[in-house]
Amino acid sequence: MIKLIAGLGNPGTEYEATRHNAGFWMVDQLAQRGNASLRKEKKFDDALTARAPLGRQQVWLLEPQKYMNLSGLAVHKLADFANVSPHEILVVHDELDLPPGAARLKFGGGTGGHNGLKDIARHLGTQDFWRLRLGIGHPRDALSPEARKGAMQDVAAFVLKPPRRDEMTLIVDAIDRSLSVMDDILDGQQEKAMLNLHSAA
Repeated sequence: MIKLIAGLGNPGTEYEATRHNAGFWMVDQLAQRGNASLRKEKKFDDALTARAPLGRQQVWLLEPQKYMNLSGLAVHKLADFANVSPHEILVVHDELDLPPGAARLKFGGGTGGHNGLKDIARHLGTQDFWRLRLGIGHPRDALSPEARKGAMQDVAAFVLKPPRRDEMTLIVDAIDRSLSVMDDILDGQQEKAMLNLHSAA
């Protein structure tokens, strides 16, 4: 069962509409679904947190409020406080290696160069936690095959820009589909959730 859902992003109004904040967008929707308010508390002053009734249980929601590459401490602190094990954590994040509109659920594995995942794995001491990967595409996708071979793409600039309107429509659709399988994810029926989520893409 999942007891803590952490959405990744960068704090501040200048970043809220950028691709890197897809994890925040998803957790915002979960808070709204649970009629919960994400807020800062003294014991978790580096994150926005809430307890929300989702599915058949109360779930912790978390949005770290330091920059993406410093996400791990907030996740570790809340997990430690709430006695949540790594395998009971779901991290929602943007994924360069998936196109906009795709959403994939996976357990463990590498961090794929994602700085937020790297820091969480470092603080938890393991990569064995669940991830919900929301596709945002890659800057190379807009290039011709010939141009891709020699081009050095600035990924950092890409993730810190808002998606195009058509991309945003697809990302919102992926979030909606992810929300539709969230009860299964929370109940520990990840295989069922994966089947429904991945087959719908």
